[in-house]
Amino acid sequence: MKTYPDPNSIYPNPDIKEVVFVKNTITRPNILIGDYTYYDDPNDPENFEKHVTNHYEFLGDKLIIGKFCSIAHGIEFVMNGANHVMKGISTYPFNIMGNGWETNTPQLTDLPLKGDTVIGNDVWFGQNVTVMPGVTIGDGAIIGTNSLVAKDVEPYAIVGGNPIQVIKKRFSDDVIDQLEKLQWWDQDIEWITEHIHDLTVAELDLKSVNHLINSLH
Repeated sequence: MKTYPDPNSIYPNPDIKEVVFVKNTITRPNILIGDYTYYDDPNDPENFEKHVTNHYEFLGDKLIIGKFCSIAHGIEFVMNGANHVMKGISTYPFNIMGNGWETNTPQLTDLPLKGDTVIGNDVWFGQNVTVMPGVTIGDGAIIGTNSLVAKDVEPYAIVGGNPIQVIKKRFSDDVIDQLEKLQWWDQDIEWITEHIHDLTVAELDLKSVNHLINSLH
């Protein structure tokens, strides 16, 4: 019988203390993380939540990250609480200063809320990436080091820069379509463990993806 890391452990490998399975460190109800997604940080990796900023429950927005994502240190998810009212002349947040100014607290409908931030499965974030509110990043995407993600990223795209630009697609459109059907991250862990070679270093083409799909039946 093949073995695999315990998805409910904080440290998948007890000998590597800078890598944690993020799901098992989360305390906030508005952050949802899939199994096997890890955060790598030589300094305080268990405190992933401090890299999710301006995240207030009363706004209702969620950070949703799928399974098997790889997140390097320096990540920052900026949530909707960072937004200021933009309808009038000034964007200054008078209400949070108190001393009488709090009587002018804006309504949620006045704020430019952008909704949930949704990260797909098997997404790789390089170091020092900032993700802005309401962004959706598709499955299998790669986000280059020092990137600012201020717009959606398609599945299996490689992007980088400030703001991001698409560098290239990882695979052909036909292969990407089949990979989205395969959704390998949703298969049982025994199947994934058996097919690690196929998922990582084997040559990838339409025939090999279809072979993996057929192995599920």
